[in-house]
Amino acid sequence: MQLNKQKRFEYVGFNDTWFSIIGILVISIVTTYLLNIINEAPSATIMVLNWIVALFFTSIDWFINRLIMIYLRIKFPSFSADIKRIIFFFLAIVCSVISVNFLGTRLLSLIPGVNVIDFKSQIEVLVIIILLTIMIMAIYEAIYYNIRFKKSVREEEQANKALVQAQLDALQNQTQPHFFFNTLNTLRDLIDQNSREEAKEFVDKLSEMYRFLLELGNDDLIPLMKELRFAKAYIHIQSERFGENLKLNWDIPETSLDSMIVPMSLQPLLENAIKHNVVSKAKPLLINVSIQDNKLVVANKLEPKSTQLPSTKVGLINIEKRYTLISGKSIEFENEGNRFRVWLPLLTVSDKRD
Repeated sequence: MQLNKQKRFEYVGFNDTWFSIIGILVISIVTTYLLNIINEAPSATIMVLNWIVALFFTSIDWFINRLIMIYLRIKFPSFSADIKRIIFFFLAIVCSVISVNFLGTRLLSLIPGVNVIDFKSQIEVLVIIILLTIMIMAIYEAIYYNIRFKKSVREEEQANKALVQAQLDALQNQTQPHFFFNTLNTLRDLIDQNSREEAKEFVDKLSEMYRFLLELGNDDLIPLMKELRFAKAYIHIQSERFGENLKLNWDIPETSLDSMIVPMSLQPLLENAIKHNVVSKAKPLLINVSIQDNKLVVANKLEPKSTQLPSTKVGLINIEKRYTLISGKSIEFENEGNRFRVWLPLLTVSDKRD
C-alpha cells in the first residue's frame, strides 16, 4: 500500500482518491441526465438503471484515462515534452470514451428488452462526456504542473548550492596555509634556480586556476576541454612540488573534448589521490585519466599514507549529488584494495534536467 501511495504521488502528484470518486459521480450524473432527456422522462426504475450503466461506463473511462495519463508522464517526464504529452493524452481521451461507449452499447444491445439510443443521440452525449472528461483531466494536469514546477525550483536551488559548495571547497583547499606554504616555497625554488620562464609559467597556472573558479559562476555543465584545462593547471602546480614522483597519464581522444561534464568534478578526484596516497621516489603516484564507454575514468594505485585521517568521502558525495541533481545520472567508484577508480558520465546539453 505504501509503495502504491508513493507511485501515486510521483506520477499523479497528489492523493486523488476523493478527486476520482467525485469526478466519476459528476460525469455519470451528467450522462444520466442527458439520457433521461433523450428518453423523454423515463420511469424511476429506468433512471436508476441508466445511472448504474453510466456509472459503470464512466468508471471504466476514468481508470483507462488515468492509466494512460500515468504512462505518458513516465514516457515524457520533461517540461519540454509537455505539449506532445498533452496532445497524446487528448487523443487518448477521445479514443477511450468512444471505444468504451461503442463496446458498452453493443453489449447492452444483446440484452433483451434494452433499447439503445440512436447514433445521432449517442454522438451528442459523447461530445459532452468527452468535454467533461477533458476539463477534469485538465485539473490533473494543472496540479501536476504546479507540483513539478515547485520541485524543479527546489532541485535547481539544491544544485546551485552544491555547485557553490564545491567552489568554496576548492577555494578553501587552495587557500589553506599548507597549500600556500608549499606553493610559495616551490615558486621561491624556481626563482632561486634562475628559471624565470618556469616561474612565470607556474604563476600563470596558479592564476589560471583562480580565474577558472571566478568565471565558473552558476554553470551547471561545462565542456570537458575546459575542465581538463583547470585540472592540468592544478597538476602542473603539484608537479613542481613533487617532480617526477607525480605522473599523470592523459588518454583523452579529441572527439570527447566537446562533451559536457559537471564542473569541479575532475580536479577534486586528482586532489584526493594526491592527498591520501604516498607520493615519493620509492612509491611514485601514477594517475590515469581516460575515456571508457562515454565516461571519464580516473584511476590510481592505492598507497595510503601511514598517518592520515579516515576519508569522509565528502568530495565524492558532493560530485555525486551534483551529477544527480543536474543530469539524473550517477557517478560510480570502486575500491579494489590496491586500486581506486571513479567513473564520471560524459553528458550533452540535452542531458541537463529541466
